[in-house]
Amino acid sequence: MNTPPHLSIVTGASRGMGRAITEQLLQPGHQVLAIARRFDPALATLAAERGARFEAWPLDLADAPAAAERLAQWLSTMKPVNAALINNAAALSEPGPLRSSALAELSQATRVGLEAPLLLSAAFLRATATWGTDRRILNISSGLGRRAMAGSASYCAVKAGMDHFSRAVALEETGRPHGARIVSLAPGIIDTDMQLQLRTADRRLFPDGAQFEAFKTEGRLDSPADAAAKVLRFLARADFGSNPVADVRDA
Repeated sequence: MNTPPHLSIVTGASRGMGRAITEQLLQPGHQVLAIARRFDPALATLAAERGARFEAWPLDLADAPAAAERLAQWLSTMKPVNAALINNAAALSEPGPLRSSALAELSQATRVGLEAPLLLSAAFLRATATWGTDRRILNISSGLGRRAMAGSASYCAVKAGMDHFSRAVALEETGRPHGARIVSLAPGIIDTDMQLQLRTADRRLFPDGAQFEAFKTEGRLDSPADAAAKVLRFLARADFGSNPVADVRDA
């Protein structure tokens, strides 16, 4: 699959890298389903200009069961095509020690960042199991899923969980006829609202904020568009899925 899949499903598609991924997937003859809490009408305009089919669902992925049920029902009406699910959405609780974190923020971060990808992946795999096509799941992870950082317990836990459920699903799909391929991919350091939140956090609660400030001042951040291009090139690789946990910087 060295071209975009015929069908792409992207979560967190309204801003940052998710928005850039969506824009780059809007190519002639391709269909994109974008999921986010809100949308810029310009995405629909861009899709029309490029001859792509585009659908946007304004959903809060904190209600993961409802989103997964809707996706399963929608996919059940589709004809079999090469398809990719890109679990990109994430929610960051206020940086700081777990003991001082708001419980509602921790719940939101866990539901959006781990429960939703798990349930959406289950719905995607179940609904497309008999398609006989190239099916791929790309989970957007982070280096913090593999390296703990004080003040980021919920985010580290979510991304570590994403890595490990990807490993488990890869084992399940291996050997199945036309089994899906899955990768949990760290996309590098990207200049997004999340980076801004980290580098401006209260240093008394999040001492590593200085490190994130240095990423910005030293010019080490990828733009969302550049990061999206790298991620999509990885998604299109012939050996996608050979290692279910990967880093785009090692590609």
